[in-house]
Amino acid sequence: MHTVVERELELNLVLSPERSIPVPAKLVYRTDEPYAVHITFHVGSDSPVNWTFARELLVEGVFRPCGQGDVRVWPTKVDGRSVVCMALSSPDGDALLEASAPIVSAWLERTLRAVAPGSESERLGIDDALSELLTPTPGDDWWLHGPWPSDESPEGHGA
Repeated sequence: MHTVVERELELNLVLSPERSIPVPAKLVYRTDEPYAVHITFHVGSDSPVNWTFARELLVEGVFRPCGQGDVRVWPTKVDGRSVVCMALSSPDGDALLEASAPIVSAWLERTLRAVAPGSESERLGIDDALSELLTPTPGDDWWLHGPWPSDESPEGHGA
């Protein structure tokens, strides 16, 4: 049973220091992908833009600057409001987005209740999958015992 934690919100796409435009967006967290957060937003086109990055990056970015390369996140104040800034870079272009820190924080709290920090690997079921892969099945038996002669068998000698 997987849980999805979603939140619709409005981001500001920063075009210049003086100008930003509101962009409808959705934050999505799925317990079957416990390390990742997904942000989908519409920027004046029919097809939405999707970004996926580490939940830990967003959790830390609410409090202090973090990340490098394609995704950087940091807290700041804009006109007296607490916001979380996300700088996203890709071959298709760069975007600087601002989101309400209280809204992002409340959503993150819900994701952390769904999957506590440090327990993500348990959600992946890797241990169960590995033990299932490594458990011999009755069909494996014939691979272990023949049909070819082994070094100990009498048929292997004397020809």
